[in-house]
Amino acid sequence: MPEIIFHTLEHLGLVAITMVVAISIGIPLGIFITRQPKFAPPILGLANAIQTIPSLAIFGFLISVPFLGGIGKTPAIVALTLYALLPIIRNTYIGINNVDPAIREAGRGMGMTDWQLLFKVEIPLALGVILAGVRVATVISVGIATIAAAIGGGGLGIFIFRGISTVNNQLILSGAIPATFIALGADFALGWLEKILSQPRQKNYQIKIHPQFAIILALLTLLLVGLITLISQQTKPTIVIGSKNFTEQVILGELLAQHIESNTNLKVDRRLNLGGTFICHEAIKARQIAGYVEYTGTAFTAILKEKPISNPQTVYNRVKEAYDRKFNIEVMQPLGFNNTFAIIIRGEDAKRLQIKTLSQAAKYTPQMIAGLNYEFLDRADGYPGLVETYGLKFAKQPQPMELGLMYKALSEKKVDLIAASSTDGLIPVLKLVILEDDKQYFPPYQAIPIFSKAILEKHPELREVIDGLAGVISTEEMQKMNYEVDNQSRPVEEVVREFIESKFQLL
Repeated sequence: MPEIIFHTLEHLGLVAITMVVAISIGIPLGIFITRQPKFAPPILGLANAIQTIPSLAIFGFLISVPFLGGIGKTPAIVALTLYALLPIIRNTYIGINNVDPAIREAGRGMGMTDWQLLFKVEIPLALGVILAGVRVATVISVGIATIAAAIGGGGLGIFIFRGISTVNNQLILSGAIPATFIALGADFALGWLEKILSQPRQKNYQIKIHPQFAIILALLTLLLVGLITLISQQTKPTIVIGSKNFTEQVILGELLAQHIESNTNLKVDRRLNLGGTFICHEAIKARQIAGYVEYTGTAFTAILKEKPISNPQTVYNRVKEAYDRKFNIEVMQPLGFNNTFAIIIRGEDAKRLQIKTLSQAAKYTPQMIAGLNYEFLDRADGYPGLVETYGLKFAKQPQPMELGLMYKALSEKKVDLIAASSTDGLIPVLKLVILEDDKQYFPPYQAIPIFSKAILEKHPELREVIDGLAGVISTEEMQKMNYEVDNQSRPVEEVVREFIESKFQLL
């Protein structure tokens, strides 16, 4: 419950700051295009075009943008603001333009200047329409803010991403339900305000608060809530540790964080559950995170664009040298286990068809539906090479889906074959079978901590601490930790703490 409250406040803070920024930009822009109509089509067209871009694409794009980009709350607020602008600009423009021309003429006849006409006549009359735009923008922001967790922005999306990656409906609902209540509450409150300010006199009831004062009060309230939320949450961390967006990566990110905190005086800000490989890679290149755990095969093929090779030491050496030379990133010693790709089918199908290897499965693939994540579909060591090596021919194109959804789809017979990780804890629980890579297509995937060399130079004590993790995790131990988080719903922090205690007896 405390974690839900914390992330709910974090979510509210993101939305509050977003709306203050969006209102501060959107309403003046809406007013501007009523005075300069020739700019209305391009400004509204641009705002409309932004609305059509997938939200995750904007979050991903902002990672590499200087100043306003990277990971964390700043790019999240920028992205949310871009999405909130259209309804605010459009409704301001429409509301002011729909004011009766006769009323404007009456105001001019009374000697009003354009500014007086705007603030004393047009805005008060258009206030209901403007507030309707703010209302729509707020609800949009509450929903899209859940995706901010993909770039370390926090909020209730953390529960949703965790729930998807662990196939845990309770976690998904822990994020979705509070977000829904926030959206409904904001919609109701702004709808009530819109109704009152649009109808200031009803029978004997009269609003005593001037509309302009109400707007200023609402803006200040939103700003105050946002600032208090962020100030109360953020103490400047010394270093930032990231992870990709699946269970094992969250465990490994927490392992790095706890081990660093236990052996140094450094504070760690955890930016776990970021997007996939490329988001983490861009984040460490930009020094938005100090380090995370990568896999040698992934680094070699996906990042360095090399053709897969099977010798683990050769792959490690070439990754280490290339990361140092190209990215100024130091590759540390392997953690001890090899998390290779696993092509997985249901146990009942393996028994019925009597298949154990990928070569044996190839003749049955025309009757199978494959579910693969987006990254695997595009990687050099992924789907294209796998099809070529084993001659796989599926009845239709594989269905792209998120990592956490694949196991659920396989167990519910929505798909018949998936590509996942050999250390996943759900494999034995769901009675699934890993098909043997009998042609040794997949390269080695040793888990390796990688750190920005600039961060290591600033905090040299980190090298010795991270090197102390070399070889400490076996494949079986990694499977066990994944199982405890995925299937026993144990907190990641607790599982990692127990593992560290058993290995180092530090805590």
